[in-house]
This record gives sequence, C-alpha cells and structure tokens, in this order.
Amino acid sequence: MTLPSGHTARMGQDAQKSCGLSLSRAMQSKSQAKMEVLLLHVIILLLNMFDFSSGIIYNKGDMEQHFACASQGLPKKNEIIKLYLTSGDLDIQCFFQSESKLTSKEFLNVFTSGGLAPSLGIINSTYTGIFHFNLTLFSDRVYWLIHIPRENITKNTDIAAVEEWLVRITLHHGLNIYTTEGTLLDSVREPILQWNLGTKMTRNIVSKLYPHVIDLKVTKCPCANDVALLGFLLNSTLDGVYIGLSFSGFWNYDDTTWYNLTDMIYSRVGEDHTELSMVDMVLTNHFLVILTSLGLFISRDLRYPSSPVLMFSRADFCGFERVDYVKGKLWYNERCFANRELFEVDYVTITFERNRTLSEASSCFFSNEPFLEWLPCLPRISHGMKAGLSTVITFLVDQNHSCGVYLLSLQVGLTIAVSIHTLRNNKPRLKRKYPSFTFPSSFSSPVGMMFHPRSHFLYVYGNQVWLSMDGGHIFELLADFHDDIIKNTYHSFYTSDVTFVSQSGKVYLTKAGLERYTEIGSITDKIFTLYYDHMGVIHKLTPERFEAGRSLAAFGNAKGIFGQAPDMGFETALALQYITLDEMIFYAYVPENEPEKSRYTKQFNNIHLGKVIHSGKTGTAYIRKILKHNTPKGFLSSVIAEMTDPFGVEDVSESSCLSSSLSINQDGNFYNLTLQMQSVTSSFQESDVEKTVVIPGYSSFLITRIVDAKNALAIATMPGRVPNGMTFVKDSWFLYNFGQRNGRTWTIYERPCNYWFQQHDDSLSLNVLKYIDLGKSYSLKVKVIPNTKGVRTLEIPLLKVIVGNPTLMEFEAEGSFDDAGSYLMEISIASKTLQQGSTSLAFIVWGASLDCFVTTFVPRVKSSCSYLKSIHHIPSQYIPLEDWISGVHKDSQGFNMIKTLPINYRPPSNMGIAIPLTDNFYHADPSKPIPRNLFHKSKKSGKFKQCANKSTREECNCTNDQKFSHAVAFSDCREKVPRFKFPVTQYPISLEIHSEDGHMPVETPYLVTVMEVNRRENWELTHTVPENVKKLKDYLESILHAPVYNPSGLNLSIRGSELFHFRVSVVPGVTFCNLVEEFQIYVDEVPLPFPGHPLIAIAFAIMLGGLIFLTFMLQIRNIHPWDKCRKLVRRSKVKLSNVSVSQLANR
Repeated sequence: MTLPSGHTARMGQDAQKSCGLSLSRAMQSKSQAKMEVLLLHVIILLLNMFDFSSGIIYNKGDMEQHFACASQGLPKKNEIIKLYLTSGDLDIQCFFQSESKLTSKEFLNVFTSGGLAPSLGIINSTYTGIFHFNLTLFSDRVYWLIHIPRENITKNTDIAAVEEWLVRITLHHGLNIYTTEGTLLDSVREPILQWNLGTKMTRNIVSKLYPHVIDLKVTKCPCANDVALLGFLLNSTLDGVYIGLSFSGFWNYDDTTWYNLTDMIYSRVGEDHTELSMVDMVLTNHFLVILTSLGLFISRDLRYPSSPVLMFSRADFCGFERVDYVKGKLWYNERCFANRELFEVDYVTITFERNRTLSEASSCFFSNEPFLEWLPCLPRISHGMKAGLSTVITFLVDQNHSCGVYLLSLQVGLTIAVSIHTLRNNKPRLKRKYPSFTFPSSFSSPVGMMFHPRSHFLYVYGNQVWLSMDGGHIFELLADFHDDIIKNTYHSFYTSDVTFVSQSGKVYLTKAGLERYTEIGSITDKIFTLYYDHMGVIHKLTPERFEAGRSLAAFGNAKGIFGQAPDMGFETALALQYITLDEMIFYAYVPENEPEKSRYTKQFNNIHLGKVIHSGKTGTAYIRKILKHNTPKGFLSSVIAEMTDPFGVEDVSESSCLSSSLSINQDGNFYNLTLQMQSVTSSFQESDVEKTVVIPGYSSFLITRIVDAKNALAIATMPGRVPNGMTFVKDSWFLYNFGQRNGRTWTIYERPCNYWFQQHDDSLSLNVLKYIDLGKSYSLKVKVIPNTKGVRTLEIPLLKVIVGNPTLMEFEAEGSFDDAGSYLMEISIASKTLQQGSTSLAFIVWGASLDCFVTTFVPRVKSSCSYLKSIHHIPSQYIPLEDWISGVHKDSQGFNMIKTLPINYRPPSNMGIAIPLTDNFYHADPSKPIPRNLFHKSKKSGKFKQCANKSTREECNCTNDQKFSHAVAFSDCREKVPRFKFPVTQYPISLEIHSEDGHMPVETPYLVTVMEVNRRENWELTHTVPENVKKLKDYLESILHAPVYNPSGLNLSIRGSELFHFRVSVVPGVTFCNLVEEFQIYVDEVPLPFPGHPLIAIAFAIMLGGLIFLTFMLQIRNIHPWDKCRKLVRRSKVKLSNVSVSQLANR
C-alpha cells in the first residue's frame, strides 16, 4: 500500500522531532548523571576524610597535596606550597587537585554550592591565625581567592630574625578535610635576603665552576630553614668564594641566586695571597660566618643594611696559616632567636686539626655575637694548676643549662670524653658541672658533636653514635659502625629527623630522642650534601642539580631521593625458636671459622630494633628486643620477636626428609639428626643446610652439615631443652628456611607506622613555644593512638617525657589509658622562681616506627615574659576609630570628647601656661613655628624625636599607629587626645593585661606606680589598700622611693588645665614583664586660674562701694544730679525751638 506523499512528509517531520527530543533528553540525562556521580564522588571523599577530633592527628598516612596554591603567579600542580609575604598585601590563589578525571572547576562548583570554601591557617610557634577564602566564585574562575592585608598578619616591617610560618589549608576550618601544608616566608624582614652578597653570577658562569668543585657546604637560617646558602669548595686549580642563596628551600635550581665573593675577600687579605677557597660557613640569626683558606670572615649585622654589598671583617688567629685554615671546621648549635631574650646568645666555634704549640693558646676558639672577640675554648688555668693533656675536638654551648660542652681527646689512656662546664659572663669556667663521661675504647674515631635544633638531645658521632638526653651527663650507644665512620649529620627541627652520612656513602636516619635508627639508602654521587627545608623535606644537592621528593607519596620522607629503603638483613642463617604461639626468638648463626674481625657482620645490632623480619615464603615478625650472648655455641646474638603474620613452613616437595620420623642424639657440641626412613625418597639434601628444625615444646636445631642421606649435624638454640635420644614421628616436627646458602631467604625492613599522634591544645603546630610568667602555669596534652594491626599493645606507658632543664620550673606528668587503648599524657608546668631561662620538653613515642612522620614532639617553654603580653588602659568612654580620624565625638550634651592639639604643642609647666618646660612635643611639624617659646627656659627645652633632623611633618613618616599611640616615644606624631571638662574628679583608671591567654584585669598581687611624664602637678590618686597588701606597699615604697598604688579601685582627680600625660608601671617582682602603659587626658573649659576670680570680685566690690559712697555724698550735700540733668535737657529743647522760629521768619 502506498501512502500519500504529504502523509509521508509529516511522518518524517514527526520522526525528526522525536529524534531531537530523545537526543535532548539523553544529553540532559547524561549531564545529570555526570553531576550526580560528581556529587556522590565528593560526598564519599568528604565522608572518608572527615575527622571530628579536637586536635591535629599525625601519622595517618603519607601527606598529600590536595590543594595547589601560590602567592606569585598561577599555582602549579603537585608542587609544595611556598607563599611569600612582601611589603604589600597577600593574595593567594588555590585550586583543588585530584587524581580523578573530574576537573578542578567541577570540584569548586560542587564545594561552593554546598557552602564549603577553604580556610587558611598561618601558624608559628606562638601564633595561629585563621583566614577564609571567598565563597563566591566569579565568572569562569577555576580557583579560590583570598586577600589578606599585611597588617592582619604582622604589623612589623623591621629586619629581624623571624620565624617562617607554616600554612595549613583545609577545606573547612575545624575539620581535617584535605589538609595541605606549606610555608609562608616574610621576605621583607628576613635579614640575609636584604643584602647583595657580592657579584651576581649567571647559570652559565656557575656551570664553569663544576669541574673544580670538590665538596659542598650548606647552611640555613635558624628561623626560616627555606632560606639557605650553598657554597662551593674548590680545588687548587681555581680561586674564589662562590655562594648560592635560596629563599625556597632549593626546590628549583633556577630559584637560586649565585654570588661571587672573591673580590670582597681579597680586599680584606690583599691581592698577594692566592689559592682562595671556601672551607665552611655558618648562618646565625644575625651574622654570616665564612671560613676560607685565607682566614675566618664575619659579616656585618644582617639586620642593619648600610651598604649596597655585604661587607665582612677578618678574625685574626695568631700562628695559624693557610694549611691550618683548610683543615678547620665551624660548629654551631642551631637555635632560632625570634623575639630574642637577654639570656639567649649565639655562639660559633672554630677548630683546627693540629696540636697546639707552646706559643699557641688553643686549637679551638669560640665567640658569641657579634663575633668580634675569639677566645680559647678551654678555660684559662690559674697559676699553679697543672694543665691536662687533652685536645678539643669540638665545643658547643647548651642553651638549656647555660653550659659549655666539650668533646675531648685525652692523651692519658687515649680515650674520648665529654666534659661539661658552667658559663659565667658567656665564658666557660674551669670547674666542671658534672664528672666527665668517658667513652669505651671501641669509640676510637670521634668526628664531632651536635645538638638537635631547639632541643636538648646531644649526639656524638664517629665510628659510633652516642645519644645523651640530659645535655651530656650520660650517654647511650645508639649505633656502632665499626670500620665505617660518620662524616656528616643533617637535621630537621620540624620532623625531628637526624640523618647520618658515613664515609662509605650510606645514609642512616633516627628521630630526636629515639634510641633506634634505620638505614634509608646510600648515595653514589662523589660530590653532594643533604639539606632539610622548613617542612622537613630532605634534599640532595649536587653542584649541577637539586633533588627532592617531588611525588605525592614521597612528600616529607626520603623515598623521593633514595627510593625503597634497603634490606637491613645480614649474610647469615637464622634459627627460629618458638616461645609461645605468637612470640619467638631468632638466633643469628656465626660459623666457628668466622674471623674475629668480621663476626659483628653476622650479628643482630641496634639497627634491627623495632624492625620487621620478613620470610621469603610468607610471614612477618616484629623485633622487640636484641640480645647479646656467648651461648649457645654458634649463636652470638638473637632477637625476641612477635609474630604478626604466620611464617610458611617447608613442605615435602622442598625437603623430602619431612616424610620421615626424626631422632635426636647429642654428638659433642653438635646434635645428630637421624631420619627413620618411611619412604625411599626421604633423605637429607644439601639444600637443607641452614634450615631450622622446629619441634613444639623443645629446642630448635639449625642444620649445619649433611653427613649422608639419613644423618645431619645441627646446633641447638636451647641446649637445656634438647630432647636427647627421642624420636619424633612425621608431622610432629617442621622445617623453616631462614638460610642464605642459596641466597638469603629472609629480609629486615622498617616497620610501617604504628602510632597516631594527636595534640589536644589549641596549637596547630609541632613547633610550640610557651611563655610562663611568674606564678603562672600551663598544661599540655597529647594522645598516642596505637595503629598496631596484628601486634599486641603492651600495658605500659606509650610515651616517654624528658625535660631538658628540670630545675628551671616545676613539671608534673600524668598519663592514663582510655577505653579505646589510646594513651593520654598531660604535663603541667609552673613557674617557681625568679630565674629566667628556657628549656625544651620531649614527648617521645618510644615504640614508634621510624617510618612515622611524628615520633617526637618537642615543645619549648620559657620562664620569661611573652612578647605578646602587655598592659592596657581602658578608657571610661569608648571612641570609635572613625571618630578619632574625623576628630569629632560628642557626648549626650554635645561636648566634643576629642581634642586636636595645636602644632608643636607643649603642655604647661608649674610656672604657668606660657612657660612649658617639657622636652616632649606633640603634633610636631619642624616647618612650623613653635608657640609658647618666649622665655629662655622654654627655648632650652623641647626636643623632636620622630621628627629630629627633619624639615617637614611628612618627612617624620608617622604611621597611623604612631599617630594614635599614647606612648611618649611617639609624641611627635600624636595629633588628637581625649578631652574632658573641668574638673576631672574620680576618673577610674581601669587596667587590663592582654596576652595569648586572653584579657584579665590588673589586680593584686600586681601593684603599680603612676607618674606624669611632663612633670606636671595638680593631680592626685585615691585608692584602697587591703591589710594584706599594706605591708608590701610600704616595703616597695621604701625601695622604689615612689608612691605605690593598688590598681583595683584606682581613681584620678585633676585640678589643672590642658594636657596631662600619665605613665602607669607595674611594680617588678610579680612578673618578668616590664608592663608599662601610658594615657593622656586634656582638660578643657577651665575657669580662670587663681587669682582671676578674687581679683574680679574685689574690683566689682570696689566699684559698687564707690558708687554707693558717691550717692551718699550727693545726698548729704543736697545735690540732685538727676534734677540738673532734666533742667539741662529742657534748656536745650528751648534753644532748639527758638532757632527754628527765627529761621522761618527770615524766609
């Protein structure tokens, strides 16, 4: 049947419409499905990442970079966050990065629609600030944006040693979602960045130095570890001092600025010298110290740029020449002195590798900042005392105890010792603080000594490594490398890493305070150095390239450089002895013919403590303890281990002897294992040598030799438990293979991280500094959460707490397990004496794996005044900032409470308003005339401060903060002051102390003194003195020779006029702080001063009396002035009338 053409056409149109609708619906459905998948993906991620804990938890896994952020340019994916604070405001762009196929823009849209935007935490040891990114996204932006004014982070712009901030970005503040960490560097204040070190070099010029480089030296800023210097040590074919400066932690080679300091050095020593090369260098908080082949050079103070190029001075050491300098070494105990205290001092030591002669004072010298005077390390010996024959290997200063620590080589007995001497006036005394610690003779090749930064852990290294947890009084052996020698050490304060590099190129790692270590790899580069940046990421630096862990999985550990950690097993067989079902002993076999010198290579040692033994088949065991012994024969060491995964046994296909019964008979020092044949195929084979026979309930046997097919010789692990003469049927005895005859069948590796670490205080940083004032206390809580899958948790404290200087303050510790098996530790710290100082604490998770990011938490406490603590006067009436700017703030009666001071104003003196005698100008302007300057005494007084030697007010550079400051130091800038009507009576002086702990009113036991800075009078104070304070008040007044007041209920009355400037000071003895506050009051609308009112009254009385007397006299004389006046008026009117008439007549 044929349809009409019109009908056919309509069907085609309908089909097209139907197809279009279907396609549109399909596209909508696909888009909706994609959105639902995206939303579901984000929800699942959020649910997986949510952590509603009250503090940051570390060690939960490898640190990942969920956010990419930058403050300069666009952020780059998979790079560590490095932000920089300049003189302007901070603008940060961030986008979310994920391994999924979803784009950053799609993530941003979903997060934003759900009301989620990142928050930025800026953190250092004493400060935490939280800032929030904009929730609104504009146009097609694919990143979040935040704008932070510089003054919201810091108001300081002076050059000083300041901490580099840690930045922590989370998707939502208070919840640990997608946490990403980075750093923020204040490039305006960092001292070394403000200088031009020498002649800048291009990379092409630097590359020409590579063939001449024989070694590298790296040093970093103590407070900002991303700011670091790299120096080239050159061979004799090239002269010069060449240094590279990095502000980003050597992440990119191109970010390093290279300088040539050769001309500057030669300008100090003369052109006739040659063969100049760097030997060592140290960057302290405020100085750069460079040791060259031609001498020791110390920079100018880095805080005070005074020339376009950094200049150096040379330190002279009498009798030392180039051959001595090239073998010299600098030693420095890295300490950050941000907000430096008076008791904090930087020291640098230089040692020379030669014995001193009779004409030389020492081969070791030290100096403290500013490093102008270099003194012998050994204290001067009094006349008549005999000098000990000793050589100083190195000398360091323990900041916790204010002691000098010597590493000495004693010629008597050829021993190595550590000696500790107290310091007086920054110099070591002759008397020891403790008896010297003498190392055993096995420590024969000492190299040096180092303190872990910001802590009290002291390491002595050479062919062995020794650890002291009390500053050098007692040491424990950490590692013994026998013929290998540790040549260099590197450390990170943030991760507590301590890395040792041996002369063979092997690299070992420990954590501060842990009594274990591990091998993390080896380096084959001939010329290299290692370096930890501010985030604790280790870098390998070579002359032509820098390497670091760039992958997400490698962030924060050594995998990026060394790859997978090496096997720490050794070439021998192990014999397995079960103690319980889950606990066992592994014995290391040492053959009888093994030379004495190499026997240590076939023994367990400290490196294996806490590691995991892996079988070539299946099975793992965690090593809990290492044992050294001489019996049983053939086994000189063993480990007690806990099985975490069952070990695989040999089967008949691998050892046919298992199909027979086994009888055991002693044969001298050996045991004869005989097969009772039950199968013709059952026999001992050569491959069974070094396998272990395990018989439940009895000693195990390590097969050492196959006698024939039926007999084998073995040694017993427990001779007292040998079943001598007994036979064991098939399937009642087992074989385990932990041998190495045909290739070692077992390995030892570091254990995966087994503990989570959580802080419970408000601090978000691992680098915590707390100030404790007199009479104050502080509590610190941490929690250790076991993550020991397959391993039982022992019911003993999981934390060890060590105090660097326990005599400085009172410390109390309380630990307990919760129901979940976590261990909570709380430390209470209280100030107890007037002694100021600092000390470090160490919370050590002693059982933690070295694979954990955090094993040691080292907060620091100072018995001192916090730089954040200050006293403030609270005005009786609040005036908003905008009113201060406008200069108008009226009370309910229309009285303006702000007074704009006249230019170059000086308050009156006791001699009168027109005779000011104070040196303080207010609202200063050097270009304008000075009022009230007629009298000689007034002309002699008055001195500009901020405006000194300036010609205009603009040149005074007064900031807004200075213009509104009450401090007399900024009186030149002060323009407006609070205004009050006369008289001021019972004005309440309300004072508050502001600190990191909040605000508190100033009350007893605080007492104060009050003075008027311009020496004005006509004011008085009233207060109440409780009986328990009266005696203290009287005592203090006799010492201070000034009135002492109780700050509670302190009231001020003023009877004078114009400006009064008061200073309130807290009496010392109840705080380490110098708490001083100033405030100003301008008294206006004052009545005439005395004798104005009396004079006016007397003049008025005289005038009134005279008028009455005149009236009385006129009445007596019968004189009527009023009548005469009226007659005179009338007469005048008559004359006027006559004149008018005469004029009319004439017309």
